[in-house]
Amino acid sequence: MKTRLILATAATFAALALPLASHAEADTATYRDFGEKAGLVRIMDDFMLNLLADPRTRPFFENADQTRIKAQLVDQICAALDGPCKYEGAPMAPVHAGLGIKREHFNALVEDLQLAMDKQGVPFRAQNKLLARLAPLHREIVTR
Repeated sequence: MKTRLILATAATFAALALPLASHAEADTATYRDFGEKAGLVRIMDDFMLNLLADPRTRPFFENADQTRIKAQLVDQICAALDGPCKYEGAPMAPVHAGLGIKREHFNALVEDLQLAMDKQGVPFRAQNKLLARLAPLHREIVTR
C-alpha cells in the first residue's frame, strides 16, 4: 500500500504542469468510474472522515463548515471529471491564504483522498486521472 501511495503521489506531482482544464475531450468514462455524482458524495463523506481522523489535516477542517466543503468538493471534482456539475465556489488562493498549509499537509490530504477513493472502489487508473487534474491546485493552496 505504501509503495502504491508513493507512486500515486509521485504521479500526481509529476503532472503539476497540466492545467486543470487541459482535458479538451470529455472523459465521461472516468466520471462513471467514480460512480457519478452519487459516488462522489460517498467519496467526499469518507474523505471528510479521513481528514478529521488524520492529525495532520484535522486542524484545517474540525471547525470548518464540513457540509459546505463536501458539497463544493463534489461539484469541483465532478467538473474536473467532465461531469455535469459546475464548480461555483471561491478561487482556491484567497480561500486558503493565511492558513499556513504546508506541502506535508497537502500530501496528507492527497493520501486521505486516495483512501476514500479506494474504499469506494474507484479504479487506480481513474484515481490517477483525477489526481493529475487536481495537482496544479497545490500552487494555490500551499502557503509559500
